[in-house]
Amino acid sequence: MQKTSFVERHVGPRKHEISQMLGAVDAGSMDQLIQETVPAGIRLGRPLELPPALSESEALARLAGIVEKNIQARSYIGMGYYDCITPPVIQRNILENPGWYTQYTPYQAEISQGRLEAMLNFQTMVIELTGLPIANASLLDEGTAAAEAMAMCQAIQGKTESRPFLVSSQCHPQTIEVIQTRALPLGIPVEVSHPSTWNLEAKNPFAILVQYPNTDGSVDDPRSLFAEAGRLDIRTIIAADLLALVLLAPPAELGADVAVGTTQRFGVPMGFGGPHAAYLATKDEYKRLIPGRIVGVSQDAEGRPAIRLALQTREQHIRRDKATSNICTAQVLLAVMASMYAVYHGPEGLKAIAEQVNSYAVRLSEALQKLGYIVASSSFFDTIHVKLGSVSPAALHASCSDARINLRWISSSEVTISMDESVTEQDLSQLIAVFAAAAGKPVIASNAQGARSSLPSGLLRKGPALQHPVFSRYHSETEMLRYIRRLESRDLSLTSSMIPLGSCTMKLNATAEMFPVSWAGVSKLHPFIPSEQAVGYHQMLDELSHWLSEITGFPGVSLQPNAGSQGEYAGLLVIREYHQSRGEGHRNICLIPKSAHGTNPASAVMAGMQVVVVECDDQGNVDLRDLQAKAIEHGQNLAALMVTYPSTHGVFEEEIREICAVIHGHGGQVYMDGANMNAQVALCRPGDFGPDVCHLNLHKTFCIPHGGGGPGMGPICVARHLMPFLPGHSVVKTKAGSTAIGAVSAAPWGSASILPISWMYIAMMGADGLRHATEVAILNANYMARRLEPYFPVLYQGSKGRVAHECILDLRPIKSSTGIEVEDVAKRLMDYGFHAPTVSFPVAGTIMIEPTESESLAELDRFCDAMIAIHGEIQEIADGKADRANNVLKHAPHTARVVTSSAWDRPYSRERAAFPAAWTRDWKFWPSVSRINAVQGDRNLICACPPIDSYQS
Repeated sequence: MQKTSFVERHVGPRKHEISQMLGAVDAGSMDQLIQETVPAGIRLGRPLELPPALSESEALARLAGIVEKNIQARSYIGMGYYDCITPPVIQRNILENPGWYTQYTPYQAEISQGRLEAMLNFQTMVIELTGLPIANASLLDEGTAAAEAMAMCQAIQGKTESRPFLVSSQCHPQTIEVIQTRALPLGIPVEVSHPSTWNLEAKNPFAILVQYPNTDGSVDDPRSLFAEAGRLDIRTIIAADLLALVLLAPPAELGADVAVGTTQRFGVPMGFGGPHAAYLATKDEYKRLIPGRIVGVSQDAEGRPAIRLALQTREQHIRRDKATSNICTAQVLLAVMASMYAVYHGPEGLKAIAEQVNSYAVRLSEALQKLGYIVASSSFFDTIHVKLGSVSPAALHASCSDARINLRWISSSEVTISMDESVTEQDLSQLIAVFAAAAGKPVIASNAQGARSSLPSGLLRKGPALQHPVFSRYHSETEMLRYIRRLESRDLSLTSSMIPLGSCTMKLNATAEMFPVSWAGVSKLHPFIPSEQAVGYHQMLDELSHWLSEITGFPGVSLQPNAGSQGEYAGLLVIREYHQSRGEGHRNICLIPKSAHGTNPASAVMAGMQVVVVECDDQGNVDLRDLQAKAIEHGQNLAALMVTYPSTHGVFEEEIREICAVIHGHGGQVYMDGANMNAQVALCRPGDFGPDVCHLNLHKTFCIPHGGGGPGMGPICVARHLMPFLPGHSVVKTKAGSTAIGAVSAAPWGSASILPISWMYIAMMGADGLRHATEVAILNANYMARRLEPYFPVLYQGSKGRVAHECILDLRPIKSSTGIEVEDVAKRLMDYGFHAPTVSFPVAGTIMIEPTESESLAELDRFCDAMIAIHGEIQEIADGKADRANNVLKHAPHTARVVTSSAWDRPYSRERAAFPAAWTRDWKFWPSVSRINAVQGDRNLICACPPIDSYQS
């Protein structure tokens, strides 16, 4: 291995340190460690067949050559995707800044205050624009947000039996398809038609969905429809364009119960489909049923305002099979960008942008009518519906092709044209010239003077939106830069220290991997462009799919699911469709081990399956006898087993082949949760030892960063017999066949613009590098387990005393003897400059540690030293030297405000509170708030920004 190879940059421990660590865990070699960790019966006996590893510069040059094959045409397709202008201060300081994109989900709120404030801004932005009082902190895309709203409204209505869900045919087609996919396994009848044909009393739907403005650009007034629905106790959902809402009456005034949409055009590039942050807003009475995460304002131990994730009991990891949603990943990084776009432009800036977009649409409409074209609607915001009349469609196709312009063809003789904030006078002139050429007429000039508004007067917004002071304070770049940096400083990210979260794999997100995300050939493409304009994208997607196929041992790959939870859902739908194709649609039982991720049972229920829990034995493995008994009991109806491998308990179960055989023997399929695939890469392949389908968390194993809680990607890999059922897409032709399940996300390749990150990672690592990374991940985990076991017992280990890539430390005995709980340890780690490991999952009262392969020996030791020092602090309580209630752990974390206050009445020194280890004197990460009162925040939910001075002083 060359010293300058990327592998050496990615993997933390040096060669001599690896030898030292192997000695510490009593392994004579890396091979011995792996043999004692990974069961012999599943180990891969050959190297992966991948291209030779490239250096960073070589990989970037090769990918650039691929991306250059894309054609950057000017797209006026719309359909919820628009070109936009990302303010450079946001692009450089958020999108391209590891201080923002390497943060973890803000479960430890005291060291996540900056990103939580930005997410609170996002919710406030949505609340003010929609007029609805509750908004979540982002969903995956508009299509899945609409599907979530459907499920939410069904839950609101209670038992709806066979009541249908009415969807306007004027919704975006990808949204309609995602809804249909989601509704099918739940038995929800979806009827798609024009709202003018609806007889609500006769149809008796439980909810209705309309688009605002419509997909063809027209703007209809839904107030009478919504009023009638209200009288009939029918819930109303509106999919609303957020930029249009700057000028149009908000959904709340129209009578909507729920509003959904995307925030993509608020400064987030199209990226061939994503990632983009969707929104969902609703009435206060439905707050307990809203899917995803809500950020709320609470108080810290000093009585000061502090922000945290609120109403955690809604989350699927607690509610499991009772959850109404399987949402785990949000789109935090993109939500932050969108919120900062609103902060930067403010109400006046956004209004100017929206008015300019509308003005260009009006001017284009007037010009085309002068050329003899027919504009179908006089009421529109940014999109006009044009009928060609006597103009030849072939002539317009040719004219557009010559000018490299993409329109949306909604029939052979009708197009829509969507304006956006990036449109210039030159663009407008070019568009008019293209239509003039197709009509065989001379070019005319558009009227730049006094363009009228095309919005219905009765639907205009009565007052300005975004009145909170945060949207009026930071309009100069100097102020905006300082605000972004101030918030960044309140968040602990991988730029500060390791984040040792079990099951979450916070490894290096290398700078070279991130570069392509900002390339125009990656970020500027509309997801529905003709395939010949995306040749480079398709080559990259095909290569990545081939590599993932080789790594997993499965021949079929779909890159469409845009989160791990979506991958679970898609995989189960594929299994469901497989059973249906064999005339065994009655198979609906899904066996799930007790230790499974909470998304597993939630996904199974969403896929129309009934969950049956399988017990685990004392060693944390699936109880094979219980599995066999339940497989026999439910044999006729057994659809699937969901199993995480290595297990959520951090060990390679040696009976995995037998587990799969039991399920197959009773006609079921095996779904492997790929959350822990980073312990398998190049050592074993799920396709070789029994599972039929797995999803991959590219934001874990394959280096897409967590982004503060999103974006993620969850592709699925399947065995050959399941390939015909991989997701298709109704708007863009994919390789899916006629038996494909419907789309599970709005874009055909999910969040395509972040897939180059994983492409770069695999290209630079190569087969040997990937194996080395997996081996070191396992070594690092075993090293930490060995160092910490004398102080905190390791709960589960394999038959030879090894853990996989993570380990669970048991803190439960400490509570009875000292009163110290796992939360106290988590908060005290902040004083040492660390994010806590995963707390109380999968076992309450424990912590799960995953160091990843990217952390150096020095960093591993620093964390272990912190944990050992905390054990010493706990021992002082056990020995009676410190009070059980008034001690350094119960008061943790300690802020600068607390330790520098004039009053200090605690029985330990300020120095011990703030600087518990030597390294904290060299560099100190200060939590910005004291311990947060979770109960207070849930009982008094505030999910919009309070007066700005209250949490910035």
